[in-house]
Amino acid sequence: MISLYGVCRYPDLFTGAGCLSTHWPAGGNLLVDELAALLPPAGRHRFYFDYGTVGLDAEYEPFQQRMDRLLEQAGYRHGHDRLTRKFPGAAHNEAAWRARVADVIAFLVLGRVACE
Repeated sequence: MISLYGVCRYPDLFTGAGCLSTHWPAGGNLLVDELAALLPPAGRHRFYFDYGTVGLDAEYEPFQQRMDRLLEQAGYRHGHDRLTRKFPGAAHNEAAWRARVADVIAFLVLGRVACE
């Protein structure tokens, strides 16, 4: 979440945010809406989001879907400058994030999307 905020607050300094297992329930729809309202114009930034389906992550999907809709409305295109991935069976922990961090970096730095 702090990575997303960093891009929104300092878009000239940061061009991408890797948001793994974003804990949207901390602020709910209000948090999603407020952060989406701060998004920089599409075209120069990339956003990667993901979530699992176990433990804390099991609560994230409706909030992430809301953020995805708001990103799309702001002009961000799936697979181009935004990407959201769901990992069935993955939990909210370092081992799960470590397993997918290479895909995050590939998307943010190289613009490559791993097979889904």
